[in-house]
Amino acid sequence: MELEKENVVTRPDGNRPGVMSLHIKERGALYAAYMPFLRNGGIFIPTGKALALGEEVFLLLTLMDDPQKVAVQGKVVWITPAGANNSLAQGVGVEFAGSDEGRQARSKIEALLGGVLNSTRPTHTM
Repeated sequence: MELEKENVVTRPDGNRPGVMSLHIKERGALYAAYMPFLRNGGIFIPTGKALALGEEVFLLLTLMDDPQKVAVQGKVVWITPAGANNSLAQGVGVEFAGSDEGRQARSKIEALLGGVLNSTRPTHTM
């Protein structure tokens, strides 16, 4: 399963990430990263950066072969620390904002996943 690690652009204050980018190349990786159980949908981003619950971020998602990036605001709602049980990947889960962009991101991901959404395969979060 291929999931590229995010790139973080530092904010002008020099210490907090503002923009995170993630390129998901395969449907299986998208399934593992998507968080449909969140009210607005969300995505798991593998990262070693220290982020706090509730921290606002701006995401640039590239989904599979689509050259168009999906830009969406969100907030950190899940943290998997290094060395977590079951060898889960270190990273954060970001819930999409309840904006038009957030709804569009959720719809696009769910359209790409189709019937796989009901799978019982494990993901990065649950």
